[in-house]
Parts: sequence; structure tokens; C-alpha cells
Amino acid sequence: MSSDNPTGLTQLGQTAFAANTPEAATLERVPWQGDDLPRTVVRFVCPEFTSLCPVTGQPDFAHLVIDYVPAKWLVESKSLKLFLQSFRNHGAFHESCTVMVARRLVETLDPVWLRIGGYWYPRGGIPIDVFWQTGPTPEGVWVPDQGVPPYRGRG
Repeated sequence: MSSDNPTGLTQLGQTAFAANTPEAATLERVPWQGDDLPRTVVRFVCPEFTSLCPVTGQPDFAHLVIDYVPAKWLVESKSLKLFLQSFRNHGAFHESCTVMVARRLVETLDPVWLRIGGYWYPRGGIPIDVFWQTGPTPEGVWVPDQGVPPYRGRG
């Protein structure tokens, strides 16, 4: 950390662009200033997540909902946005993309608990929903429904 950037963050307040790959993306964190009790749930919603089909190269679209209970760290939101944007040129199946996002967040934050819902829009007439979490919801933590209805098609 330098005196002109006491937070040590490299993207917030700076001109920053999405990396070409998720592996090259910088995911940053800031200290959690909350109490010791794991009662706070942080939610990020990305209704326009995009990646590429690894076979055809066609775009795939998802609505991601990420919930986590912080321990010592919060994800810095600009870095999360840029990390998620880095998937736009990344070819992987729906399941792999969803779990890759979750595991990277767990690696960066070491949260008390994290879950992700990946609600993928249909390709070939079949929507795919992918869910992953680190373990059971901590006792005493209220986690609202992710609020994404099942795919109903047109009508």
C-alpha cells in the first residue's frame, strides 16, 4: 500500500478494464467492519452474465445470484464486476462457469458461507440452473429466496 492509495486497491477509483480471461482477472477484497456474529448476508445479482459455449463459441447468458456471509473480508464490487465481465470471452459449460465464480470468491474471501445460483437462459430449448454452496447455512442467518422464478418460456 502506498500513501496515495491507503486501501491497496488497484481498480476502485482507477481506470480499469475486464481481463481477457477469468484466470487473469484481479478479484480484490476489503476488510469487513461488521461484528463477529455471522448474521450478515451480502448479495450480488448479475442479471446479464455472459460466457461462451466451449463447443460452438456462441454466447450463453445467465442470471447469477451470489449470497455470502463475510468472515474478515468483503469483495470489492468493481473488481467483482470486472471479474464477471472477463467471462465474456471464456468458453466453458454452464456448470463450470457457475462453480468457477463461486470457488474464486471463496478463495479470495474465505467467507463463513457462500452460495451461488446460476440461472442460465435456454439454448436448444433447455434452461440449466446450477447451484453451489460451501455447506449448510449458518445457524441464525436469514437468507432470502434468490427471487429468480423457474423458466416458463413464452406465455
